[in-house]
Amino acid sequence: MGSDYNHLPDESFRDRMVTIDEEGNRNWIYATKPRGKFYKYRTYVSFLFFALLVIFPFIKINGHPLFLFNILQAKFILFGKIFWPQDFFIFGIGMITFVVFIILFTAAFGRLFCGWICPQTIFMEMLFRKIEYAIEGDAPKQKRLNDGPWTREKVIKKTSKNIVFFVLSFLIANIFLSYIIGVDELKHIMTDSVSAHLGGFMAIMAFSFVFFGVYTWFREQACTVVCPYGRLQSVLLDRNSMVVAYDYQRGEPRGKLKDKDSKHLGDCIDCGLCVKVCPTGIDIRNGTQMECVGCTACIDACDEIMDKVDRPRGLVRYASENGIEFNQPLRYTPRMKLYTALLIVLIGILTLLLVTRKYVDATIIRSQGILFQEVGTDSLSNLYSIKMVNKSLKHIDVSLKLENLPGEIKVAGGKSIPLPQEAQGSGSFFVVLPKSVIKDRKTEIKVGIYDHGKKIDVKSSNFLGPIHVN
Repeated sequence: MGSDYNHLPDESFRDRMVTIDEEGNRNWIYATKPRGKFYKYRTYVSFLFFALLVIFPFIKINGHPLFLFNILQAKFILFGKIFWPQDFFIFGIGMITFVVFIILFTAAFGRLFCGWICPQTIFMEMLFRKIEYAIEGDAPKQKRLNDGPWTREKVIKKTSKNIVFFVLSFLIANIFLSYIIGVDELKHIMTDSVSAHLGGFMAIMAFSFVFFGVYTWFREQACTVVCPYGRLQSVLLDRNSMVVAYDYQRGEPRGKLKDKDSKHLGDCIDCGLCVKVCPTGIDIRNGTQMECVGCTACIDACDEIMDKVDRPRGLVRYASENGIEFNQPLRYTPRMKLYTALLIVLIGILTLLLVTRKYVDATIIRSQGILFQEVGTDSLSNLYSIKMVNKSLKHIDVSLKLENLPGEIKVAGGKSIPLPQEAQGSGSFFVVLPKSVIKDRKTEIKVGIYDHGKKIDVKSSNFLGPIHVN
């Protein structure tokens, strides 16, 4: 997203990425370890995130996980409710609702999600980066270590770091897989022989190497190159969106600390610490940029410097572009109101679909090629087949009743059709109607589907009678 900052006549920096030089080679980012109020708060949030991430797979409702996203079996469980491909329309509405929420959230709060909640940022900055600081030291020490020869110290530190990184990547892969196949299946993979679960073992190792590659080498490029959310920032943000912003009205023109006696200089002493702590290597003083993930490291760094030079905090802060330029407070714009109204409507529709969602899907088809049959002297019968999907987590014995006409239903093989939990079932049944109610060649019938006396659905079909009906 471009800016209208008057102090930036040259915006050529937007034509290239900090992490890639003019020849297309990687510029390695050595981010100085941040410290401050926001970094402390983000650490607390990351602790909560890590705890929930590990705990959720072990939480079960009626013996089933709280969350499960089994793409291979097309089985999804959200808050203990199971969803199947037949519920695709609910997923469609849910995805649309989520997209509108993302648009509204970004329009209002910028990339707050990226800096505070995104798993990529939390794992990179709050786990792997902290371990790297602990083993290799702060940014200058890391750079000297990488540029220096392979000494005994370098071998020990690099080996130690990579071993720890891979172990963590392996653990994350297991946690990630537990959301796909469940902790019980994951336990079998871990305890049984490798040959018994070769596919699962290969999946764990593949995920482990992917995570290891991302957090060891790819790093910030996952946000600046791969992540579509960062690319969409330019169309989702506007001048009223809350972003991490530099107050150029107060900070410009910049000047070194020794020149601070001049009344013509702003509060920015051009120390460059905001650039040094940035995990994506940008200069926040250039305005809003796609690479900014809103991590607030530059806010903490600038506040620390302002304290040292006896200037007010907030030279870099959460604000909107209009807030910086025109000294306007953050406001709820008509665009945000429109998104909010649309989001409320979609949430209402989604809630209605979830509340009215039937836990048994049934399809009734009259058997083709078979005409009616005489039953006694005063009745006719038709043969039907029924196919059902049990979306619930309990076994059901389905019984059938006629809803709109006198007559009876005879289920082949018994009085009910068994339908196991989370499974499909089928059966056949005869509908027997008195001749007195058959007035046309085709007569509509309504079949009630019951679970232990409770009506769960009604399906319609046609009853085929004689061509000439008296």
